[in-house]
Amino acid sequence: MQNAEIIAKMLDAAADHVPFDGWSHTAFVASAKDAGIDPAVARAALPRGAVDLALAYHDAGDAAMLARLEEADLSEMRFTDRIKAAVRYRLEAGDREMVRRGTTLFALPQHAADGARAIWGTAGHIWTALGDTSDDVNWYTKRATLSGVYGSTVLYWLGDHSPGNTATWEFLDRRIDDVMQIEKLKAKAKDNKLASALLAGPMKILSHIRAPQRSADMPGRWTSPDRANPAKTKTD
Repeated sequence: MQNAEIIAKMLDAAADHVPFDGWSHTAFVASAKDAGIDPAVARAALPRGAVDLALAYHDAGDAAMLARLEEADLSEMRFTDRIKAAVRYRLEAGDREMVRRGTTLFALPQHAADGARAIWGTAGHIWTALGDTSDDVNWYTKRATLSGVYGSTVLYWLGDHSPGNTATWEFLDRRIDDVMQIEKLKAKAKDNKLASALLAGPMKILSHIRAPQRSADMPGRWTSPDRANPAKTKTD
């Protein structure tokens, strides 16, 4: 049995246990038993047990969102509406109680980095699916901003009891609109001569930041001024 099959069976079984026991060792063992998987085999596929199972659940939600984005016709939408649709699809791909339990798990200090990485990954999937090709500091700022929007919308959704989650979608609209206001202010700053002069130094430094390479282990890369402008490199 392949790891993917083991994880899929574990996730199916976990739906009966996580809402009651959380993403815990108890739920992990019970899920393995219900799925007919030896606990040692389950551990081989998910070395950290419930934590890795919770992350697998998050990844499954991302995959469901991406599949739905592929099927949807977003061509007539404004770009901001495409982002809203992607976040909505992602929320609708999860079970509220299982997500709630996951939020509790990843709020723990020892698992906070895993939770942050998962949210960052979701934001990255959305931007990539929507055609983002940025290769500079914007690669980071876009994902950081969307991570904040997605994370806060998840928390709002968990406490939303409105019909059809209408309050959540309205909250999402406001958050995206707030982000767009920031982008408008940035554009105005670029057009302002005084602001442009003040930001010239910081922007020159930021211009050397590049998005991560697929083959690299580091989260990003730095291009030295000489390498970024080889024509300016001095030669003997």
